[in-house]
Amino acid sequence: MVKAIVFLKKKEGISREEFIDYYENHHRHLVRRLLTPIDEYRRTYPVYDELHGSDGETPTDAHPGFDVITEIWFESEAAWDEFLEIIARPEVAAEIAEDELNFLDRSANRLLRVDEYISVGD
Repeated sequence: MVKAIVFLKKKEGISREEFIDYYENHHRHLVRRLLTPIDEYRRTYPVYDELHGSDGETPTDAHPGFDVITEIWFESEAAWDEFLEIIARPEVAAEIAEDELNFLDRSANRLLRVDEYISVGD
């Protein structure tokens, strides 16, 4: 199993609710259609409190610089390699980038391949 984590920041001028709505009701469908090697696709939206500003709308020094943590899993190295090949295609990259302009600050996008260790009951 191969895993990657993507940190994404909403673009200025849209609310947290608008950001989540667009991602969940539009962008995730585009990703699933184009990036077929993804086995599991999970989005986690931080819940901000007074330390981070009002629902993340008023960033303070404590704001982490992202508004969603996206996790993507691939069943094998071959699936990961296929994902990288597909996302590098100019027509796919352009379609994703065009859609991201609707809700993301693309300059803040960060994708990391990670090694995951899970502890249960110890």
